[in-house]
Amino acid sequence: MMKLINFDHISANSLLPEVKESMIEAVRKDYHNPSSQHRAGEQAAEILESARVSVAELVNAAMPKEIVFTSGGTEAVNHAVKGVALANVARGNHIVTSNIEHNAVIRSLRRLKSAGFKVTSLSVDSTGRVNPADVADAITDQTILVSIMHSNNETGTLQPIEEISKITRGKKVIFHSDAVDSVGIMPVDVQELGVDLLSFGSNTFYGPTGVGGLYVRRGTRVFPLLDGGVQENNKRAGAENLIGIIGMGKAAQIAARDMDTRVAYLQKLKDKLLTELPDYIDEYIINTHPRYSLPNLVSLSVKHIEGESVLLMLDDAGLLVSTRSACATGSLRASHVLLSLGLSHADAQGTLVLSLGVDNSPEDVTTFLASLKNVVTTLREISPLYKKTTGLQR
Repeated sequence: MMKLINFDHISANSLLPEVKESMIEAVRKDYHNPSSQHRAGEQAAEILESARVSVAELVNAAMPKEIVFTSGGTEAVNHAVKGVALANVARGNHIVTSNIEHNAVIRSLRRLKSAGFKVTSLSVDSTGRVNPADVADAITDQTILVSIMHSNNETGTLQPIEEISKITRGKKVIFHSDAVDSVGIMPVDVQELGVDLLSFGSNTFYGPTGVGGLYVRRGTRVFPLLDGGVQENNKRAGAENLIGIIGMGKAAQIAARDMDTRVAYLQKLKDKLLTELPDYIDEYIINTHPRYSLPNLVSLSVKHIEGESVLLMLDDAGLLVSTRSACATGSLRASHVLLSLGLSHADAQGTLVLSLGVDNSPEDVTTFLASLKNVVTTLREISPLYKKTTGLQR
């Protein structure tokens, strides 16, 4: 069977062995409902809170109860955006965001707009970053929320969250940041960032899918999206996914323990890829910020060819890549993120998103580059656009 090399970690990660074992052990123990008041329920509640402590420590929350467990990053984002809007509508109905946000934010805001809320979406510069001054200018006396992502899921570019939070605190506006692709991959400290809400997902840092979290700073008004019981400190009704949360807690422990070595290793792989890339192909654009970006992600636009074709041919060679966020797969439209950076539709359609993981090796990078060269050469040889643009006779 062909060995698969995963360069699409932003879409899916394998469970770390320690995480898998913790979940298997939890299944064997057959834990009860953490909300039950008998001794079996109390035992389950202790395990739940232990995991909450681990997750809180990963993002440096002031107290564990500021962490609300969710079904994943998408629910966490929806909870933050819609929950703040519903809880603060008496104060105003205006929200500020950027035009490169994940669909979880974009579609949540679209839903709120249909209910009468007003949204200002800020442009980014050619490097994909929001100007904090634009945030300040966009805030009015009706603004109740600013939602700017920590890192972009297609380019990996980091936003100036600390600078923005100083503005929102000064204007007494709630600030949410989508950090689904950052938490566990690089240090994310909610105290340093100054955010009021931070959404994240377990799978990003090699925990189980279907589990996520929302950091809610103490005192921040946010309504629950689900009505029912009083679970999660009355912020999210419904029995918790205890097995998944146990796995997330273990993954958070490992991420905190290995953060420095993890970042250094991923950055080394990324640097190798970027440094050696010119030896294999020409005529491409790097959309990832050279300084302010995730250590494991590169957005690469290869000119004169279509990204989906590259993806399929690399897949045949056992290399897994993406052309954009997995949540947007199936859309024929060019990425709104790349168009916001000023790319043409043709260049945007020729884009690969390469996300590295701790299971990748330097040899994997070399294998990828060699395969990419073969694929690009093959596709350009049959591309009328490439011949016309370069004037090559083939």
